[in-house]
Order: sequence, then structure tokens, then C-alpha cells
Amino acid sequence: MYHVVAATTNPAKIKAIAMAFEDIFGAEAFRIEGVDVDSGVPSQPIGSNETRTGARHRVIGARQVRPEADFWVGVEAGIEDNMTFAWMVIENMHQRGESRSASLMLPEIILQGINQGSELGDEMEKLTGIAEVKRKGGAIGIFTAGKLTRTSVYHQALVLALAPFHNSVYQVRTQTH
Repeated sequence: MYHVVAATTNPAKIKAIAMAFEDIFGAEAFRIEGVDVDSGVPSQPIGSNETRTGARHRVIGARQVRPEADFWVGVEAGIEDNMTFAWMVIENMHQRGESRSASLMLPEIILQGINQGSELGDEMEKLTGIAEVKRKGGAIGIFTAGKLTRTSVYHQALVLALAPFHNSVYQVRTQTH
């Protein structure tokens, strides 16, 4: 059984990780442990590079906390232009898989708060009155009327990030002549 360490305690992210690992390896093939680690980037990352760096730093932190695990998973949400999205980083002892989630265009009222230094989750809480919205369906759930959620969008990207771990073509080393 794989020991999967999620570099988060956010239930929406942990559920997405569990769904992806279940899809790829089966329901009984893993157990997930969430750990609280620092991303090394601002609490509201701006831009693809800063967001990806946050996900990678989370994996580094999770590896330090639980070096005995089989997989470490970092998920970092960020803002780029007028969109929210997230980077997924998955590592085992031998390789890394990465993927970026789908993006959601944010309304101007939310972007104004973010541009003033606020986090998306805090702005969504002000807008909706829903406490801890980022630990639930998130902005994605609110703005798609529940058709998609933070979990469902992250799940898809996590399945993509897992591709190198179960497809042998990723293991093939090119031979030089």
C-alpha cells in the first residue's frame, strides 16, 4: 500500500488527491496523510512561476516531514492575469509529475481585492458569506453553480500529473549513439 503525503490539510485538496490516486492505482492501493508545510511563496501566489514554485516547495517540505513516504503531493493555487488556477506536483523517489489545472476567469470585484493584497479565499468569503470557502467548493464551485468544484478541477489535473508514474513510456531512457 502506497503512503501518499499530501502537502496540505485542506479537505478539498486532499479529496482531489484521493480521487486521482484511486482512479490510477485503485481504492485499496494507498493511504493519504495530510501535513501542514510552508509553500515558501506568498499566501496568494501571483503568476504561473510563483504558483508552481509554491507547489514544488510544498513537496520539498512534505518530503522533509515524511521521508519514508512513497509519494509526496503539492497543490498550489494562484492568480495569473484575471484567472485562478493551480499547479500540481507529485514526486516519488525516482521522478516528478506536474500539471496545471484549468483556469477560471474572476470577476472584477474579486480582482480588485486581490490587487490590494487580499487572498482569493478571503475575497470569496466576503462576497458569499461562506466561511472557509477555499476548503469547500472554492471560487470554482461558486461561479459554476456547483457544476465544477475546486476538488473536481484539481482531480483532473492530478490525474494528468500522475501519468509518469504508471505509463512505461515515461520510464524509457533514450539511447545515444
